[in-house]
Amino acid sequence: MNKNKNIVSKTYLQFLESLKSRVLSSRYQAARSVNKELILLYHHIGTEILKSQQEYGWGAKIIDQLSKDLHAEFPEMKGFSPRNLKYMRKFAQEYPDVEFVQQVVAQLPWGHHLCLLDRVSNQQDRLFYIKQAIAHNWSRNVMVSQIERSLHQRQGKAITNFKEKLPLTQSDLAHYALKDPYLFGFLSIGDEAHEREMEKALIQHMEKFLLELGAGFAFVGRQYHLEVGEQDFYIDLLFYHLKLRYFVVIELKDQDFKPEYAGKMNFYLSAVDDLIKHSGDQPSIGLILCRSKNNVLAEYTLRDMTKPIGLAEYKLCDALPENLSASLPSIEELEAELSKEV
Repeated sequence: MNKNKNIVSKTYLQFLESLKSRVLSSRYQAARSVNKELILLYHHIGTEILKSQQEYGWGAKIIDQLSKDLHAEFPEMKGFSPRNLKYMRKFAQEYPDVEFVQQVVAQLPWGHHLCLLDRVSNQQDRLFYIKQAIAHNWSRNVMVSQIERSLHQRQGKAITNFKEKLPLTQSDLAHYALKDPYLFGFLSIGDEAHEREMEKALIQHMEKFLLELGAGFAFVGRQYHLEVGEQDFYIDLLFYHLKLRYFVVIELKDQDFKPEYAGKMNFYLSAVDDLIKHSGDQPSIGLILCRSKNNVLAEYTLRDMTKPIGLAEYKLCDALPENLSASLPSIEELEAELSKEV
């Protein structure tokens, strides 16, 4: 009898877990569905405002009147403030293709779109952040952080030899997974910090470090030990890319790039591929991070390396390099603005 009770209990718990899983999934899908309908509603309202203003010559005052009338008709609904109606109009103006809104744009919450409309003027750049936010499930704060750090100008900008050393289907993905420069302002260490200090600080701020590296990177180890020819060698940082299925060897250099760095990285990659790479993994790639680099020297150096290697700079200061800086409001300013009634 007790045995039967245990069986029933175990079966019931499995049954319960399956139902809980389905409920959670349904709630998530329902939330996505509600969000999509809201985005489509806002797009429709914005489109109708644009059409009416063009057709009847209505000025800006129509927004205030419309806000009052919609509030009166739907007092339980938020989102009909004059400010938000103006956002709807701008939203419809920026995304005139309804099909694109349905299939892509509506996957993000309205708060994300307010950030994008306020902060990213170029449509192609905005599309970049929309796709990245959807693919990596970014929160609004994470997306704002990536915008402030000009990710669209850094993604895929590292110097690499991937096209020559990797299959075509993998080379583009691997190249796009790297950026230049990498921004480590969150470390709060001086510009003269040495390699070991940087390693320790990066490990202590692993969450922010992984965010800067990008989606898919998993930390394997620091000063990762390899034994080759009865000698000991230590990789600064070893990661594994879960989506692209390859090991990533990272070497930190507190100096300008030197050609010999690539030779050492080439050796490390050979050892990793031979000693720890699994049969189902793609070829390992290397990333050399230096304080600065000469692009011509870097390209010549990587050209005849046998292994896929990327080279990028890192910045320890909080400020963006001059060519990446933009007159963007701070996260605090944006949050204060978005906290107002919309």
